[in-house]
Amino acid sequence: MSASANTPISYRNLGSTGTRITPLCLGMMTYGSKKWREWVLEEDEARPLVRRAVEAGINFYDTADVYSLGESEVVTGKLLQEFQPRREELVIATKVFNPLSDGANDRGLSRKHIMASIDASLKRLKVDYVDLYQIHRFDPHTPIEETCEALHDVVKAGKALYLGASSMYAWQFLKMLNFQRENSLAQFVTMQNHYNLVYREEEREMIPLCLDQKVGCIPWSPLARGFLTGSRKRGDGKSETTRARTDDFGHSLYYRETDFDVVDRVIEIAQQRNVKPAQIALAWILAKPGISAPIIGASKPYQLEDALGALSLKLTEEEIKQLEAPYEPHPILGHSY
Repeated sequence: MSASANTPISYRNLGSTGTRITPLCLGMMTYGSKKWREWVLEEDEARPLVRRAVEAGINFYDTADVYSLGESEVVTGKLLQEFQPRREELVIATKVFNPLSDGANDRGLSRKHIMASIDASLKRLKVDYVDLYQIHRFDPHTPIEETCEALHDVVKAGKALYLGASSMYAWQFLKMLNFQRENSLAQFVTMQNHYNLVYREEEREMIPLCLDQKVGCIPWSPLARGFLTGSRKRGDGKSETTRARTDDFGHSLYYRETDFDVVDRVIEIAQQRNVKPAQIALAWILAKPGISAPIIGASKPYQLEDALGALSLKLTEEEIKQLEAPYEPHPILGHSY
């Protein structure tokens, strides 16, 4: 038994903007081409999941040009148009930064790459604009002035409505925000950061900065790439899914002994509440200040239903304390792709 997935979805603001989004964002990295990652679902496999998300009322969808090297954007655009042809009802986000080929300029946050990338993303998505255009990582090789001015021009050209950023150090983000403000440029309205019950380092600087600057957080990996579902066991690789077994990046982020202690606490409270561990982990992050919408992944129908059910689950202060108690500090993780 799990929390109900039939509760009507309410809306939150996208950061401090007037645009309204559902409190869950469907991450589209899961959909695209198996040539990129073997766990990716191709179009026909993705179709019922996207249909269900749209029918459930989710209006916020996040992809990136690097996911399946562009094919995720193709699938995202096609399926969203198929199930929600009214473009004004959708909030579509994509990203730029990561290399798409061996080309010297087919990467980073230079004006050249940003201008080429937004046009390519719009073409793949088959839309005239994206609602949120995000820098996937910080580019130490390009002056922030060049990046911020190019992004401003993308907004002024009507190719993106808002700008967002993703994992970086707080000082880097503040430096860019200050330059945008001082020069009357379009500003970042969201931060897509790495944040979940087993990685809470963002609570030290980035989240307080976002609260101060009125930037909305749309965390990636709120379930720690499935780690918080309780399906992984200490020292037991057989319990892992195909994605988990082949996910070297995920193994570099989690799997410390104390991470398993946190999961044990999640499972304990889930059993007490008669809900799924994933729902406890999502209810925790949904209750945190500054969170606009965590980005969820779903490769199986029950994963989407569990996420929808988490919207009706409210944790007590005591439960939150119990969930947070086993946490131990981590090194900074997730700033590189």
